[in-house]
This record gives sequence, C-alpha cells and structure tokens, in this order.
Amino acid sequence: MEVSSRPETPPSENGVLEIRDSKTETPVVEQPRVRPRKASGLSWVLIVISILSSAFLFALDNTIVADIQPAVVRDFQSVDKLTWLPVAFLLGAASSNLLWGQYYACFDAKILYILCVFIFEVGSAVCGAAPNMDALIVGRTICGLGGAGMYTGVLVLLSVQTTEKERPVYLGFTGLAWGLGTILGPILGGSFTSSSATWRWSFYLNLVIGGACAPVYLFLLPASKPPGRHEFWPTLRSIDYLGSILLSGFFATGFIAIAFGGTIWPWGSGASIALFVVSVVLLVIFFVQQVYSIATSPDRRIFPLQFLRSKTLIMMFLATAAASTSIFVPVYFIPLYYQFVRSDDALQAGVNLLPFIAFNVALALTNGAVMAKKPYYMPWYAFAGVFCVIGSALLYTVDEHTSDARIWGYSILIGAGSGAFIQLSFTVIQHKVEPSLVPVAVGFCTLAQLAGPGVALVVSNAVFLNKAANGLQAIDPDVPRSVVLKAISVASSGGVPSFTPEQQERALHVIVEAMSDSYIISLTAGGLTLLMSFIMKPERLFPK
Repeated sequence: MEVSSRPETPPSENGVLEIRDSKTETPVVEQPRVRPRKASGLSWVLIVISILSSAFLFALDNTIVADIQPAVVRDFQSVDKLTWLPVAFLLGAASSNLLWGQYYACFDAKILYILCVFIFEVGSAVCGAAPNMDALIVGRTICGLGGAGMYTGVLVLLSVQTTEKERPVYLGFTGLAWGLGTILGPILGGSFTSSSATWRWSFYLNLVIGGACAPVYLFLLPASKPPGRHEFWPTLRSIDYLGSILLSGFFATGFIAIAFGGTIWPWGSGASIALFVVSVVLLVIFFVQQVYSIATSPDRRIFPLQFLRSKTLIMMFLATAAASTSIFVPVYFIPLYYQFVRSDDALQAGVNLLPFIAFNVALALTNGAVMAKKPYYMPWYAFAGVFCVIGSALLYTVDEHTSDARIWGYSILIGAGSGAFIQLSFTVIQHKVEPSLVPVAVGFCTLAQLAGPGVALVVSNAVFLNKAANGLQAIDPDVPRSVVLKAISVASSGGVPSFTPEQQERALHVIVEAMSDSYIISLTAGGLTLLMSFIMKPERLFPK
C-alpha cells in the first residue's frame, strides 16, 4: 500500500490527521515521526515512576475523602458543609482542566508540571493543617486546581517522550496509577482514620511522596517545549481566560445546585432554581463565546470545538467519562454499604474493594500491553460495555442480606470492565489529531475523566441523601431532617438514635435501597459504551 506524502494531504479542519491510500482513497491515520526519548536507562525508570506517582496521588485525592468524612464531621461538627469536600476538589479540577491543556500546548511541559505539583502540595498542606471545615474546603479546591494540571502534565510528558508503539504501554501505566489511586483512596483514608495518625495524614501523605520525587522532577526530567515559537507574554495574554471563567462558573453553579438541592435547601427553593438557571445561561454564553471567538481567537479557544466535527473524538470523550464513572460509583458506595450494613470501620469497609482493585488493575495492564502489539480498539469498548452493564445491574440488586461473595463477584465484573478502557481513549485520541494538538486532546479527554465522575457522584450522592432522608422521615416524621442527615453522614448501622430496634431495621432497608439507585448511573455509562462500540471503526491505530 502506498501512502501519499504529508505535504500533499494537509490536516483536516478539525485537526484530525487523515491521509489516503493512493489506490483506494481510503482514509488512513497518519503517524508522527518516531522520536527518540531524551532519557533512558535508570533515569527514564525514575522519571516514569516519579511522574506516575502524581497520577496516583491525584486519583487518590479524588476518593480518599469517601472514608474520612465521618471523622471530619466529628472533629469539625459541620455536617451542613460535608458535601463540599468532594465538590470543592472536583470544581477546582474540572473548571481548570482545559486551561491547563492550553498552557501545555504553548509552554515547556516540565516547568508547568513542576508548578502544578507545587500548587497541589500547597493544597495538601492546607488540608492537613486545616483548623476548621472552611479551611479544609479551600485546601480541597487548591488540590483540585493543581492536581488537574499535574495529571494533564503526566499524560502530556509521557505522550511527547514516547514513540507511538510505546505509548499505549505507558498510558496503560498511567491508567494503572489512576485506577490504583482511585480505588485505594477509601482504603488508605480508612487506614489513617482508624489509626493514631488521624485523617490528616490522608493529605500529608502527598507531601511525603512529592518531596521524595522532587529531585527527579528538577534534575532528571527533560524539558519538553512544544513545537513552534511561543513568546512568553504575548502567548500568556492570548489564552482564552473569558472562556475559562465562563466554564468555571457553569461547573460551580451546576455542581452546587445538584449537591445541595434537597439537603441544604429544598429543590423548589429560590436558591436551587436560581443556580440551575445561572448554570444553563453560563453554558449558553460559553458556547456562543467559543463559536464566535469572543475575546479570543479560533486557535486559542479553550474548548476545541473542531473536535466536535469528528465522531470518533466525541465517542472517545464520552467513553472516558463512562469509564471513570464506572470506577467512581462502586468505589464510593461499596465501602459505604459495608459501613452501614456490616458495621465495618473505615479500613474494613475499604478492604472489601480488593477484588474490584485486582481485576481493574489486571485489565488496565492487559489493555496497554495488547494495544502495543495489536492496536485494535473497538473490541475493547465492546468488552468493557458488556462487563460494566452486567456488573452494575447485579450491584443494583444488592440488599442488606446479600452475601459478601456475591458482592465481590459483582464488583469483579464492573472492575474488569472499567479497567479495560479507563485509559484507552487517551491512546486513541492522540493518534487522531495533529502532533501539535496532542496537549489539547489530552486536556479534552481529561475533562471527560474529571467532569464525568464529578457529575455522576454529585448526582448519585444527591439522590442517595434525598431518598434516604425522605425514607427515614417517613418512618418517624417527628425526627428533624438535620438529625436524619447527620445519621446518614456518619455512615453507621446505629442509624437514628431515637429509633426503636424495629424502626432501625426498616431504616437500614431504606438506606440500602437508596444506595442501590446509584448504580443506575454506572449501568447507563456501560450501556452507552456498548452502544458506541457498535459504530466504532474496526481499524488499526498504527501500521505494523
């Protein structure tokens, strides 16, 4: 097969690299030239381990609060602000992610990455030393802000410093680090909470690992400047800050409206309605600003609208969101189930995720290794969709009498499914865009990896709290809603203190039933992935 040369086939308008077979005119994905790595041997090993630790810590911070929340409530007596712990982190991460993608496309990735690590560590220090809930929320927001840039930097650095055949393996390692951090979060958080170290070491841990890796970042990590000439101040001024502000406002108002509706204020209150309206208006203004390049230029828009012209890139975005959702939902709700039903402490509850962890990690590694040799991505999405649908459907049926063996078996199914494609879209999308757009493409997928589970968790948590609170109040309408919400927040089978033993049994059934509804979201994510696999091309990503 003869392939036409690069100059004769310029990149398409949407930034997708397409060249054609000279005989059949069939589109063929073009690959960038193979570039040798700037580091090798022991230096390269240390670099990979150190930057993968960043992916691990960022994912860890996503879920580590799942098991420390009861201890935080006891220390600060601020159950009304508890929802802010996961929401603040997701707000900082999701709202800044695309902005970091633009920075990485214009400036030295090494310098930006070190800056993001520093911001993340500052946030961790604030969280660990927080004297009250307000300080902890501020620290969580800073962690999300720096963590999003840090994670984007991991993906960019591994992408630009590896060849196309090496890349699936190293991105598979990133998926492994992300998956391990996400899944081990509740276990490590529970371990610290149950020990004399207290929950504060859930955040101080970041400082220890970051400090150990700092010499590698500073002295071994090669510079990674983007192609072309980028003068610092003109380039900095050209970034789409208006788009970033509008997007941040959309996420902030939307997340707060969903998270606090029915708990802090009623769904039909003026505050809830106003937040939803403002969120929609900001989203509309954002897309108008992007389409007409208001206060920016077409090549500096924060959201890569040209990617929306490619069916494949849209599917990769949705698949990334689905994969993360399929991990986050069970990671949050399986330990919660064990704390309520089995009266497990935070550590024991987290240990029940080990079957999920083992199969998630095994499939993530298998995917990376196989894709490096046989780079056909469509079958992986079909496999993942089937297993996520079956696993989610079975977890939906769990009640307070379900055996541990069944729950572990169900979690293995969804763990294997989510592991099979947690990082796959990053590999695919980088072979579908021009080399200069790789950082933007990474930011595009990272937005899905953060916003997808962010929305899923906010929605599922709101549904769980509201359904459980309504059910408990139906058992005894005289119990104040604040007392009911506190009983749910401390995650204990002790339930509402004033309930009789018979009422406690009914209350437990109500809570488990409310918890089961969360798996509807992961079931939907798996179903969407399976449907998309039917319309994906059975193509090879790169030539033999």
